[in-house]
This record gives sequence, structure tokens and C-alpha cells, in this order.
Amino acid sequence: MLNFTGALKVFVAVQAADLRKSFAGLYAMTANILKERPESGGLFVFTNQRRNRVKILYWDGTGFWVMTKRLERGTFSWPTAAGETDGKLLLRPEALALLLDGVDLRHGSLRPWYQR
Repeated sequence: MLNFTGALKVFVAVQAADLRKSFAGLYAMTANILKERPESGGLFVFTNQRRNRVKILYWDGTGFWVMTKRLERGTFSWPTAAGETDGKLLLRPEALALLLDGVDLRHGSLRPWYQR
């Protein structure tokens, strides 16, 4: 379980990304696609086409973290940016925790793969 403060900004890329990328590739996607500074201290969240993997890029002030979650079964209920043209969605850390824990943010229901 990850725990972040409520003041942390979370930027979610709504389009699927090539998750073979690591530090440099995620840095470039954050700067070029999300149009954000990776060193700003926010979390930059990406998913793959099948929605069964997530990678997060995070700058802690001394270096970058790349965190990965792979679901063994099922998919994430990935948010969409209705009317957005910049390809990103700003979430609160609590919403990210729900998303990563298997909650469908649109309906407030648990995904079928979720286990208590």
C-alpha cells in the first residue's frame, strides 16, 4: 500500500502508454505529453493498452522513483478526460488509492478482481 499526503498532485495520463519505458521514457512522456515538469514533486501515472499495468513516476527531491503495479487478473477502471484536450486528469491522492485498489471511480463499485 502506498500512502501519500493530501497536498500531493496526481496527474493521470488518460491515454495508454508504452510501459516498456523506465526513468528517461516516463520523464519524456511527462514533459511532452502531460506538459508537466517531472521535478515538480507530483505523481505521474501511466497505464498500458490492456489496463492491467500501471507505472508511476515520482520525484522525491533527491531522485526519481518508478513504481509499477501489475494485476494478475482483471483490469483497472481507468478514468477518461471528458472534454479535456491535454490528455491528463488531475486526481487527489485518495482517488488514486481507490483506483489502484480496484474501485471503479465512475460508479463507486469494486472491480470483479478485487479481494478484501
